[in-house]
Amino acid sequence: MSGTATSYATRAGSSAWSYLRECGRIDGRSLALFRIAIALLVVADLFSRARNFSFYYTDDGAVTQSVAEASTDDAFSFFYYTSDPSLIGGLFVLHGVVALLLLVGYKTRLMTVLTFLFVISLDHHNPLVLSYADTLFRLLLFWAMLLPLGARWSVDAAHRGEIRASFVGIVGLLAMGQMVMMYFINATNKHGSELWRSGEAAVIVFGIDEMTFLIGDQLRVVPELLQLGGWVWFSILFASPLLILLHGRWRLPLLALFAGGHLSFALTVRIGAFAYVAIAGLLLFLPRELYADLASLARRLGLVSRYQRLRPRAIRAGRRLPRLWPGHPRVAQLRQTAYVLVVAVVVVALVVSAALVAPQAGLLWEADPSPDQEPDERIQGSTIGGEIYDVADTFGVTQPEWSIFAGPGPRSTDRYYVFPARTEDGDEIDVYNGGRELTFERPSEQLQTQHDAYRERFYMNSVRRSGWVARLYAEHLCETWPEQHGQNLTQIEMHEVWERITTDTIDNHENRDQFTNELYTYDCELDAPINIDIGDPDL
Repeated sequence: MSGTATSYATRAGSSAWSYLRECGRIDGRSLALFRIAIALLVVADLFSRARNFSFYYTDDGAVTQSVAEASTDDAFSFFYYTSDPSLIGGLFVLHGVVALLLLVGYKTRLMTVLTFLFVISLDHHNPLVLSYADTLFRLLLFWAMLLPLGARWSVDAAHRGEIRASFVGIVGLLAMGQMVMMYFINATNKHGSELWRSGEAAVIVFGIDEMTFLIGDQLRVVPELLQLGGWVWFSILFASPLLILLHGRWRLPLLALFAGGHLSFALTVRIGAFAYVAIAGLLLFLPRELYADLASLARRLGLVSRYQRLRPRAIRAGRRLPRLWPGHPRVAQLRQTAYVLVVAVVVVALVVSAALVAPQAGLLWEADPSPDQEPDERIQGSTIGGEIYDVADTFGVTQPEWSIFAGPGPRSTDRYYVFPARTEDGDEIDVYNGGRELTFERPSEQLQTQHDAYRERFYMNSVRRSGWVARLYAEHLCETWPEQHGQNLTQIEMHEVWERITTDTIDNHENRDQFTNELYTYDCELDAPINIDIGDPDL
């Protein structure tokens, strides 16, 4: 009996281990799709940022190099070595070239590392326009550096003459775990709100005109549908660990729900690239069974013959690019050793950081932690944890709170901006909204059009939260307005106008309670903040 029990336990243990390995297995084609997605996201982001290049990324704008450095506190950035607009533009172009090389999988590991360094450099060059999308993208890129992204559909694979079917390892689990952690922590943050538990939070969110666009304006007239969608999204956030615990075709329905949710966000709320970054992260979870099903469908549609004709051409084209350095066995061994050491350091750092947050890790601290301290404060207050946190913060890979639309409840206010200003001729105008005659009424029915690009909304969040950022923006307006509009300004006020959103006023902003908040007042002639009375408009 004892031998039978031992044999059964051994088989059960072996089956459990095999199951866990399958849960952590990433198909080579999924790695390739992930590589292509992050490269395309980098290129798209560069084009988007280039629209406001001078204002956000040069000393001619409101976010100068000195401002960026002061805002990031010793963070790493290539852009800190120059303030010349031409050189900064050149770095933009080089960034794009590196991303294109990553796209085709040429020297993939090196290009992934360079892409990561360029991304964090650009983020640190202007931290005032960042969002959760940028944070998630940096973290996914961090794990991407340790993944074999050139395993398939790459120039590197063409040079090797072989493909890697799949990847199983601790790094793969950590990369997938990044997505799961983001979802699950966000779910726990939302759980404290009855509005999220009932699904009503989605109805309130769709009443935020500053973000809602495209088909979002039409959907909010059907609050019952929005409430159902909000409840489903809240529920699947808690189910996110199943993205790893399930494998094969069992994973596909949950993946479809997450991907469908993100696609719906992309078409309804203007929150930047978050939906696309999250979908890129979900590509890592695509199982090999999906590709088998797609191959079967392709054969039925007669597409296999086309693929078979194109594949040899693609391989020949990839092999035309130079390898640059030979694949000597010793070089390969050194690279593998370096990879193992880097992974070991990362895992140890994660374990130490996790231990320092836990109460039972008090022995590692220089002093007993205060129960009032936040986890990151506890980490910084310890010797080992502080060093790890500082390094992670330097490279922009610390974990945030993931409180997207969470907090004590969903955001229930709309906002827009009015900047009353006086000209030398005594006219009163609104300089934030193109110099219109001064009024505190809405600049448009769709408030999201007030911002030229989605990053402007995040920049204005920085303006309203920080007096010194507001002052820099006021100084910039005082200097540039005469050149652009032929009017000298004497005074500028910065106001935000709030509208209280209720379930009865989601699609009826005229009946919302409204109030204003003065952010900053600036004298253009004295180059100093002042207190002035520019009138009390009837709201």
